[in-house]
Amino acid sequence: MTTNNWNEALVEQTVTYSLEMNGAFFLIENVPARVNLETGEQFFSPSTVEHIQQIVLNQKSPVRFIETPVYNFAA
Repeated sequence: MTTNNWNEALVEQTVTYSLEMNGAFFLIENVPARVNLETGEQFFSPSTVEHIQQIVLNQKSPVRFIETPVYNFAA
């Protein structure tokens, strides 16, 4: 765990990253991130972001599919 001058505690964790691209949604599980314990904000290294982009752009075979309900906020 690391802290900075603002008493912001960041913890190394794995998270699920969600991405919407061209009307399609992607979930990438077990992504390494630094997570702010107070706010839940997630920080990713540049190499992690590049790897996420390559997974989606290269259309690697997913490990599984899930069905997701969609709701309209204005309804």
